Order: sequence, then C-alpha cells, then structure tokens
Amino acid sequence: MPAESVFPQLEPLLPSVQKPIQYIGGELNSVDKAWDSVDVRWALMYPDAYEVGLPNQGVQILYEILNERDWILAERTYAVWPDMEKVMREHKIPQFTVDAHRPVGEFDVLGVSFATELGYTNLLTALDLAGMPLDAADRDDSDPIVLAGGHSAFNPEPIADFIDAAVLGDGEEIVLAISDVIREWKAEGRPAYEGRTARDELLYRLAVSGGVYVPKFYTVDYLADGRIKRVAPNRSGVPWRIHKHTLMDLDQWPYPKQPLVPLAETVHERYSVEIFRGCTRGCRFCQAGMVTRPVRERSITTIGDMVQKGVEKSGFEEVGLLSLSSADHSEIGDVAHGLADRYEGSNVSLSLPSTRVDAFNVTLADELTRNGRRSGLTFAPEGGSERIRKVINKMVSEEDLIRTVSTAYEHGWRQVKLYFMCGLPTETDEDVLAIADMAKRVIETGREVSGRRDIRCTVSIGGFIPKPHTPFQWAAQLDHESTDARLAKLRDALRSDKRYRRAIGFRYHDGKPGIIEGLLSRGDRRVGRVIEAVWREGARFDGWSEHFSYDAWVDACDSALAGEPVDLDWYTVREREYSEVLPWDHLDSGLDRDWLWEDWQDAIDLDGAIEVDDCRWTPCYDCGVCPQMDTEIQIGPTGKKLLPIAGVSQPVTAAR
Repeated sequence: MPAESVFPQLEPLLPSVQKPIQYIGGELNSVDKAWDSVDVRWALMYPDAYEVGLPNQGVQILYEILNERDWILAERTYAVWPDMEKVMREHKIPQFTVDAHRPVGEFDVLGVSFATELGYTNLLTALDLAGMPLDAADRDDSDPIVLAGGHSAFNPEPIADFIDAAVLGDGEEIVLAISDVIREWKAEGRPAYEGRTARDELLYRLAVSGGVYVPKFYTVDYLADGRIKRVAPNRSGVPWRIHKHTLMDLDQWPYPKQPLVPLAETVHERYSVEIFRGCTRGCRFCQAGMVTRPVRERSITTIGDMVQKGVEKSGFEEVGLLSLSSADHSEIGDVAHGLADRYEGSNVSLSLPSTRVDAFNVTLADELTRNGRRSGLTFAPEGGSERIRKVINKMVSEEDLIRTVSTAYEHGWRQVKLYFMCGLPTETDEDVLAIADMAKRVIETGREVSGRRDIRCTVSIGGFIPKPHTPFQWAAQLDHESTDARLAKLRDALRSDKRYRRAIGFRYHDGKPGIIEGLLSRGDRRVGRVIEAVWREGARFDGWSEHFSYDAWVDACDSALAGEPVDLDWYTVREREYSEVLPWDHLDSGLDRDWLWEDWQDAIDLDGAIEVDDCRWTPCYDCGVCPQMDTEIQIGPTGKKLLPIAGVSQPVTAAR
C-alpha cells in the first residue's frame, strides 16, 4: 500500500513551532516520486537540524544517485527540534520525510549519515518517533533496515544495538549494491531460509558480501578487567573483517549535479564541488585524513563542468572547492585561474574553505577573490609550539605561518583565523601558551607590513579527541578540568598585553563536550546503554552547547555501567596498550595496525617526534591502504586547462 503523506495533519500545527519552513520541503531540485512506481525505497537522514543537514554533501550525493534510478526512491529526513518533537508526540505524527512527508517507518531502508558521534541521541528520537523499536533485535519484517554511514561508522559499536547494519567508506557504489540485494530479495517474495526470519535473511545476504557490517552477526567477549577478549562472527559465511569502500574514479561520479537549494537559512549556502578525496599529509590526530586514503583527484575539466552545471541548476552565488586540504590539488593554480577567468564580471565567487599554511600563496588567493569578495583567511596550525606540531606530524613551522600571513596582510587582507587543539599527546602548558605568542606575532607582522592598525587575528581552540583508525587511537584523552585550566591560562595570556587584546579574538569550547565525544568515539557496545539512558532523560542535539548536559551524561554512565569494570574515565582518559583488542579492530579501513602503532611510537619518541612526509611526493610508507584495498594514489598534472564559457560574464540570475 502507498505510504500516505502526514502533511494534512502536520500543516495546521506548523505555526506553533519555531522555523516551520524547515519542515515544508519542496526545495529546488528536490525529487518527489510516486510510491508504487519503484521497487526500493530509502529514507536518508542527517541526524541534526535542517539548517545543518541540508547542505551535507554526502546526503545530497546519495539522494541524487539513488533517485536517478527509476526503480529507487530516496527521500530526506532530519532531526526535529524539541518543540516539534513535542507537537508530533501530542498529535501522534510519526517521523516524516521532508520531500513527500511520508512516515519514515514505511521505507525499506533508513540510511543515517553520522559526521559526529554527538548525533546518536537524535537517531533514537527519530526511531522512537517513527514507531520503531530502539533495539534492532526487537524489530520485525515490517521495519526499515537501519543503516549507518559516515566517518563515525568506522566505529559503530556504541550504537550496535540500535542499527541493523553499517557501511564503511565511500557510499556512491555500495548504496546501489545494497539496493540490488533488497530488490532481488523482495522480488523473490521476501524469503527466509535455514531458520532465519525474512529480515535476517536480507541482513545475511548483505553481510556475506563483506561490504556491509551487521553487528548482530558478531559476538563480543570481554575479559574480567573490562577489555575486549575478541570479536567473532556467530554465523557461518560471515567474514571476520569488513572492508571499507573506495571510489576510485571521481570523474565518473560528478555529484551533486543538481544541488538542493534550501528554503530556510542554512550553515552553508553555496554550491560545493569536491575537488579531490583523501589526504596523505599524515596528521596523526586526523581520522578523516586516515580513513579516506588514498588521494583521488577530480580532473580540472570535470571540476569546471560541475561548477558550470551546478551554478546553472541552483543559482548559488558562491562555489566552494572542497576537500580536506583544497590547496593540495596538484592543479589548484590552474583550477582557480580557469574558474576566475570564466566567471570574471559575474556575481559568482569562489572559496577555498580548507587551506594549509604551506600550500597557500597570494596568487591563488587573488584568483579566488577576483570578483571583489575578500573575506578573512583561515589556517590551522593545530599546535602552538613547533615541538607539539612535530608530535602531531603537522609539518608547518612558525616561520611558514608568519611568511604567509605577512604576504596576505601586505596584499590587502585584514583578518586571519587560526585553529588550534588543546589536549594533544605529550602537551604541556607551555605548548598551549605558545599560541598566544604566535597570535601576537601575527598581529605585529600584519601591522608592520600593512602600515595599519585594523589588523585582526581570531584564535579558535578545539579539544583533542582520540579517534579510531588513527595513530592516536591508543592515546589518553586529557580530562576536562586540565583542558579548561590550560584554556584559562591561554585566555589570560592573550588579554594580558593591552597592545594586542583588542586585535586578538578568542573562541573556545570547554572540555566537557569533548569528553563525551571521546566516550562515543572509542566506546564499545556497552556504551549503547549509556546513550539510551541519557536519551530517556531528555538528551537531544548534544552537538549544540545550549542543549548539551555533561551532568546528564555522567549520571547515565554511572547508572548504565554500574556493576561493570568500566566507567567514563576508563573509556576516555586511559591510554591503551598495543595488545588490547580495540572495539573497531574487525573493521578494516585499509590501514595496517602495526603501521599505526609505529607512527604512534614515533609521535611520542623521547628523543623528539619523528615526522612523516606526504607519500604523494615520496616513496611509499607502507600504511597498507593501497595494496590492501587494491587502490592507488591518483593525482595530476593532466595538462588540461579551463576555458571561459561564453555568456557567463554577465551576472548569473539566481534560480531561487
């Protein structure tokens, strides 16, 4: 039976909630298909508010890829704010999609993309509103398969009780493979074999492929001291290790072709083109850089084609050239110059949101600002002292930074933002206080080369959180009291000198949210009890400071882990040994475990941290990804150039 829209019940209630437009749907380039015209139906969720979730590149790409197939339907759903949740519960309105306002519980798959672990409680809200059991073991054949993806899926163990399956890595190809399996299973009449339920039969078919992780088919045994003894399959035919998916030819997947244009204000309002995927800089704290290896570049011609069509289809006036470090594209100079030529005189501007200090040059920046828009520049030294930057393998010297900002201020820039982390392995108070010295030197340099006093520098600090599949996965996390104490010392150091205090902005988060993210990042299945307990006490939108309650999480840990040999500190501020089985060891990101351990030892070497170069330009460092995943680094130069396109020099009319 077709799933009926809940909009007739929803519409009269919208004036009673804040920002009702986020629940309306109907955005430019959204898709509305007939329910009974397809074989497989996906509800794609980003577990945060519409304003954060709609611009998410991953969800937009999967939404378009799935809907391009005439036998697949994909719709979107986002986390609802607490006021809407209250209204939905009072009027018995289920979790719905924004495209056709269909109940999420009627779809074949609920695919959830986790960029951060702090969205886990929002998943539980969506499941409960959808009328689905929170525990996957309690679901029946009528419930959707709950499938997790995104970077947090590289350790889905804390939510293993709530999801049916997880996929690691790039999603473009695997979502179609999963859809094929579901289509075939449904065409056979939803069969069940060898004592399995129909639902378990479908999950088994997905699991035996080796590309989909089904937690219920794996048993976790623990040692008396709380550590994991082993994780092993409990069904024949299920693989011992699950491998990540790697898309090797980005030019064959130029998505999004038709970007969604939001109805309400969102955190990013631009057309984003991913110019390359992966990073081999080797920053030891960076999970994204580690799990997305190897580097795969889009060609300059594909980038140009995507920008042209994306701007035409959306009317966006800003184009973001995205990657983990966009200026590292081997042809970034030609890309920027070609696009600047193409759109000179129009209202289309270019941005490079992620730039390393040692990859930046003013020629590149001038190309990106040729249309007159010159915002502040953002760099991420990550560590205040050269010693700590060696520990994290961020091979950027203070002289590199000063040289770069000097050139920028000399060429007309007035504002620079610098990102750092607090709580890094082996860090001392002196390493953090060095941030103040660096910021003051940046201001002094800017004033000297520009001859002006209106020079600004904003220092932004985030807490270090050890992540799975990185060399720092064994590291102890700094407790929140020590983090806050160091940040207080840094604040005082920045404010102590009246020559600089008004010129330097200081933004930071206290250490408490980082501790909870650390718990969820490196937790095992026992942490699922904590998530459910804190959710039942009202936890929602934990990534938003105004909604986050550290005390609620501490209380949930105390109650949910009572009687266990583990607690909040055990999961966070404890250093791991090499011999310990980590909760994600059976999930294969391609990285060799011994290589990660050796890099961890190099980081904390008593004689001084040992740095590792970028393997794009050096011999292989044997991290394991390329041979194990049957992949290879793909970079230019290609020798191709972008040419101006007739007709775009006039202002582009926004489609919205």
